[in-house]
This record gives sequence, C-alpha cells and structure tokens, in this order.
Amino acid sequence: MIPSGYMAKRVISRPEWLEAERVADIYSVSTCMSKEFADYINYWKHNGYWLFDSPEIIREIAKTNALGLTNTRLFYYEVHQFEFDENESVWKSFSPEPSFTTQIIEPKTKKLEGYDVVAFSVRTSPECSPLSCNSLATEVETNQHCLLPSLEQAQDLLEQGKFNNTEPGPFRIFAVYSVPWP
Repeated sequence: MIPSGYMAKRVISRPEWLEAERVADIYSVSTCMSKEFADYINYWKHNGYWLFDSPEIIREIAKTNALGLTNTRLFYYEVHQFEFDENESVWKSFSPEPSFTTQIIEPKTKKLEGYDVVAFSVRTSPECSPLSCNSLATEVETNQHCLLPSLEQAQDLLEQGKFNNTEPGPFRIFAVYSVPWP
C-alpha cells in the first residue's frame, strides 16, 4: 500500500435506504455521503492523489477561508499500487498526478478501519464508492463503517466481477485509517 494522504470528513450515519443493518456509518473515501470539509479542489493545495499531505494543510485552508472543521473526522489513506480495469479484468499500475507535489507526512498513530473500493473514471479525485453509493453492502459483507475487512477480500471481489456495472471504473482500493487531529 502506498501513502496517499489525508481528508477531513463529516461522517453520516447509515441512510435508511442502505439496507445493510450491520452498517452504522459511512467511512467511504468518496464524498457522495460523508462529505469533505470543503470544496477543497478550488484551493489547489492537494497532492497528486487529490488528498492532502498533512492535517496542517487542511487546517490552514480552513483557517484562511473561514471554514469550520467542527464535527469533522480526520482520515488517512493508503492506496493499492494497482487499479483494476473491470472491462479487461486486469490490474494496471497508476501514479499520482505529476503536476502536484506529493510529500505525505505519515501519521504517528493510525487505526485501520477497513478497505474501500473507489471508482476513478475521470482519473483525478475519488468518485463513488459502490459499497455505499450503489448499496453493494447489501450483497457483500462489510463492517460497521461500510468497509471491507481486508485487501485480499477487496481484490477477490473485484476479480469476481462484484463491482462490475456499479460505476464506471477503473477501481482503486484504499486502506482507510482514522487518525486523531494533531
């Protein structure tokens, strides 16, 4: 897994339409449900993975632009080095956008919450997470945060075609960590 950065999010409880009783809240990488702290792309402070190199950069953006971080949770992400092309059923390498500096400061403490599979059809920022966005968690066993328990399970589900016809891919696998605000 490759360090990919941080994001502050406002985590929501499981919506009623997501009929997966074991899910309590949504820790997905996408912003379809648990929103990011701001429309951050307009500030152009993100790294080549379209995340942030440190929590301090998030705080700087919030302070400079009078954006509240109240009720946000801080997440740290690592991404699998290959993305899955569901049309060809193959794993392909990818790299961060080279026009952005990527110098991630890894957290001193982190708690692994699970693994998310995220669509990247536009090839920039994370798009939908089919486990939550497309209710795939009603068919696939997830944890209370609507995440998969292992990298291997995420890989197997992709290779078995479970994510086919949910969102346009390719798909990337992220390890989702909760981290304390420094």
